[in-house]
Formats: sequence, C-alpha cells, structure tokens
Amino acid sequence: MPTLTKLYSMQEASEHNSAGDCWIVVDGKVYDVSSYMEEHPGGDDVLLEVTGKDATDEFEDAGHSKSARELMESFCVGELDTSDIPQLEVVSKKQNSYIPEKLVEISKQYWVVPVAVVGISVVVTFLYLHKK
Repeated sequence: MPTLTKLYSMQEASEHNSAGDCWIVVDGKVYDVSSYMEEHPGGDDVLLEVTGKDATDEFEDAGHSKSARELMESFCVGELDTSDIPQLEVVSKKQNSYIPEKLVEISKQYWVVPVAVVGISVVVTFLYLHKK
C-alpha cells in the first residue's frame, strides 16, 4: 500500500519560521529543518531567510553536495500543495515582440526627421566654417 504524502500550502510552511520550528520548501517538497538548524554549515540565519517562500534557487545556488541532498530527505515532512499557487500566464513570442516591431514601424515612418536634423546641422556647420 503506497504511503500518502501530506500536502502543505506555502502559508502553512511559512508559519514555521523560527529557529525552534523552521520549515523550508525546496523543489516542491516541504522540509522541517528545526533539528538541523545548529548543525547547518551556513548557519541558522540562512535557513530562516528562506522560510515562507520557495527556496529552490537559493538551495541550488549554494551548490549542495550529494550527501547534503541525501541528508535533506530525512527532514521531508510532505509536499507543497500547488493547487492554490497562482499560475503564471505564458506570453507568446508574438506578443513579446510587439514593442520592437512597433519601434521599427515608427522609425520607418519618421525617418525624415532625423535625416533633416543631420542635414540642417551639416549646412549650418558648412556656412559657419565658410564665413571664417
């Protein structure tokens, strides 16, 4: 019979945010690291900083060893319930490139203005130097 995994919301995990009761979320799993706070090589403040948010990036950036990852599994108390996390909207490339396309379109329409400014500047410079 498979074991049932306990699901926790990010809100529930974030309520455990003290040195004596500290939970973190990494890769969709919830870990109770309260008993490991004093032994953590980075100090307990590092763990306390990531309570209440997904600490996956911070965990990966720290470059944890294989043995650290194995040890971490012993602190797993459940998984993050992703059903209440708002999903990000995926923006298509066509929508994403709208601004650059618009700039190109405008620059094609109004190319006369910068060319005229440069042309006038050249004429004024020529006339100024010619009078000297």
